[in-house]
Formats: sequence, structure tokens, C-alpha cells
Amino acid sequence: MYSLAKWSVEDYHKMIEAGILSDRPVELIAGEILQMSPECSFHTSINHIGVTYLRAILGEKAVIREAHPITLTDSEPEPDIAIVRSPYNLYFNHHPYPEDIYWLVEIADSTLSKDLGIKRTIYTNANIQEYWVIDLNSKILKVFQNPQTNEYQIKKDYQTGFISPLSFPHINLSVNTLLGN
Repeated sequence: MYSLAKWSVEDYHKMIEAGILSDRPVELIAGEILQMSPECSFHTSINHIGVTYLRAILGEKAVIREAHPITLTDSEPEPDIAIVRSPYNLYFNHHPYPEDIYWLVEIADSTLSKDLGIKRTIYTNANIQEYWVIDLNSKILKVFQNPQTNEYQIKKDYQTGFISPLSFPHINLSVNTLLGN
């Protein structure tokens, strides 16, 4: 019987530093090095709209990171958008840790099952307080909040209206803008 060898975040960093993974779009998910899916132009456009919008609304209240790693216990995913604590120089020597993260956003077309499956699981287990998935195919913003016992307790779908993130309850974000409507 064979079993898969799991990689640690430290091992993964050593491979990156040694150039073993250069020019390969990969991320560490639950100890496994996974190939990232290529992005279609619609995905890229919605990502750009979301990042631009969040930077305009949140200003200096948060750093908006676009497709850059975050460091969890046994994973180093690259969410499409990560809204993290300011200032940016906190991350000169390490990627954001769970305690630095306000919320994460994944933009899903062909990756929907991965984003609602393993990614949601690792974010829940890391105690990420809020996780959003923009489902490009259904034009729905899926919001997950309040992780407890390995599952988000609050799950809501939005197609229109406004949403206030847990970290910034006095800020209303347009669901239509985030969905590219």
C-alpha cells in the first residue's frame, strides 16, 4: 500500500528558494503541491474589478493582495484576493498568517468544486473568519463566516444588494460590482 508524502510549509519554501518550482504555477494545499488552473479572461477581469473596488473603498484600512500566498499550518494557497492588516511592510519577511487576514476571496469558474471543497476546508481549519467565493457561472457571491468545529456556521448567497464584511461592519460593498454587473 502506498501513501502520499505530505510537504511542510518549510519544505515548500526550501523548494521555492532552490528554484525547483520556478515557472510552475503551483500552491501548497493541505501538504500537497497542486498545479493551479489557468485563468480565463473573464476571471482575470472580475479579479481586477474586485481588487480595484476594494482598494478604493477600504483605502489604508487594509492591504488588498492579488493572487499572492498566505501561510497556513500545512498550506500556502494563493487566493485570488486577500484582504489583510495594514501596513504592507508587515509582509516583507513572511506572507500573511491567519491572524493577519480579514477575509479571503476566490473567483471560481472551473475551480468551483476546489474552492468550495478543499480550499473552504483549509480556510475553516485555519480559523479564517470570512471567506467569499465569486461563482462566475451562476453569478453568485457565496459568503462563509464564523468558523467553528471545522465548518463555517453562516453561509449566504448574494446575487444583488450590499454586503458588510465582518471586519468592517460599517462599510457596504456592492455585490453587483463584485460580480461584474
